[in-house]
Amino acid sequence: MRAKKLVLITIFLSLFSLSAGAYAETISVAVAANVQYAFDELRAAFKQETGNDAVGTINSSGKFVAQISNGAPFDVFVSADMEFPEKLYKDGMTTAAPKVYAYGALVVWTTKNIDLTQWQAALTANQTTHIGVANPKAAPYGRETIKVFNALKLEQNLQPKLVFGESIAQTNQYIYSGAVDLGFTAKSVVLSPEMQGKGKWVDVPKTLYQPIAQGAVVLTYGRDHHAKTAQQFYDFLYSAKARAIFERYGYLLP
Repeated sequence: MRAKKLVLITIFLSLFSLSAGAYAETISVAVAANVQYAFDELRAAFKQETGNDAVGTINSSGKFVAQISNGAPFDVFVSADMEFPEKLYKDGMTTAAPKVYAYGALVVWTTKNIDLTQWQAALTANQTTHIGVANPKAAPYGRETIKVFNALKLEQNLQPKLVFGESIAQTNQYIYSGAVDLGFTAKSVVLSPEMQGKGKWVDVPKTLYQPIAQGAVVLTYGRDHHAKTAQQFYDFLYSAKARAIFERYGYLLP
């Protein structure tokens, strides 16, 4: 009799598991390159909490806008600023206006023997021949880096040294590999488990730029194909659990 009960319980649990799995969904998320490392934790926490999965594609926010405008099948857009998702909202490609989930911070990072306590002097030093910057037309962190150069009145002098990556991710590759002497990236990158302790970095004073308001939106594709799960992931980005993850990666919270 006991064995029969155990068999019935096993069958019930198996059926429950299959039923739960049948309703689990996978959504596609356009993830700004600065969020790349934090997204791994966000995805894991979301899946643990809901059973649903969120698969991220990493690129610059500007590239995503072009892709989404041309019909790319993304459910949610996690941007590196507010301007790019705002454009999609005005074009009728999101379910609502973007909302800030975090504020990003800039750092100077190098893997070379450069004294970053004097990073402004290092920028103009003769020994510094290549400086990594994300493309300011497509990557908001690149845009803010140019504002830093303007605030220091150095943009014209530094122009011959600048090496532009298509996104923060490519800029990180330039810095980490030593292809550039130093570069500007997101604080979330140097605090990530993958990059912690690799090279040296310092914060860029917030008097030289505006901490970057980063917004997210549910896209109309997500509404039409995975409405419940897309909204669920969007809401998760503003939850206490997600906010704690963002804070660990050096983001400021709204």
